[in-house]
Amino acid sequence: MANGGPVEHGFPHLETVRAAVTALYRRLSYDTVRTFSASVPPADVAFCDTDDLYLGTQRVAHELVRHYRLPDARMIVSFREMTHAAHVELTAGPEYFIELNDRFRTHRRDIGAALAHEVMHVYLHRLDLSFPGVRDNEILTDTATTYLGAGWLLLDAYREDGASSQKLGYLTPEEFGYVLAKRALLFGEDPSVWFTSAQAYTAYGKGLARARLDGRQPPLTAAGWAGHRRYARDRRHAQDPHGASAVAEDGPYAFTPRENGGLRVSFPCPTCHQRIGVPVRGRVRARCGLCRSVLECDT
Repeated sequence: MANGGPVEHGFPHLETVRAAVTALYRRLSYDTVRTFSASVPPADVAFCDTDDLYLGTQRVAHELVRHYRLPDARMIVSFREMTHAAHVELTAGPEYFIELNDRFRTHRRDIGAALAHEVMHVYLHRLDLSFPGVRDNEILTDTATTYLGAGWLLLDAYREDGASSQKLGYLTPEEFGYVLAKRALLFGEDPSVWFTSAQAYTAYGKGLARARLDGRQPPLTAAGWAGHRRYARDRRHAQDPHGASAVAEDGPYAFTPRENGGLRVSFPCPTCHQRIGVPVRGRVRARCGLCRSVLECDT
């Protein structure tokens, strides 16, 4: 939790975020992801200063448990002084003990954001889905929280001005905006109408612009003129046996020879980021086997 300190910006964790989206689809399946088409509505997690601290916190925790479909999980929430925003003890359940930073006693409107992240830890724990290392696992948790409909709370908790700052989670504000935008493009949602933080609007706009670029990379037909020209140049090099080697596998696309001659191009799905391979033969329509996106390509 950045509390008065510097807030990191940009997209330094983007590859881990994309890997987290892929992992969600692989672990949950397309059908389960689609059951989260409705985000947590603001009214369900609203917290008024006149609400009882503990009763209100338990109410919000219950709503998040319901959103994540954890009917037999009970959250016991308390407050104490700590460096981080919150902490949850991951056990076999059904009771889970969450501790919130004492700061939230007086910053109650952000309690929902802190609980959204911690309850997601429980959800992922029950799925047995994790990334190695604390940093990557926290990025997975932030990404899952956002992609499954509660992460707009985390972005809305971001506030920064010349005198103070606050940000929850491990993702940068722009990365939260990116994952929110990926979700918005999938479900036709506009989360910006729920923001109370002016800085959240800006971060979401930058994330949305980055997310839209994913759908404009060659060999997708939506790629711009410059992208198609670069792709055609790389394809010529890959077809020339005496030319340069194919584009690296971790690049936007990569060419490999086919057993019966010709080339095959692989590229990340703009929705779930799983790599898709199609033959190089002009206009083709590809279907992602993981998220079922249908992609128009010019190979």
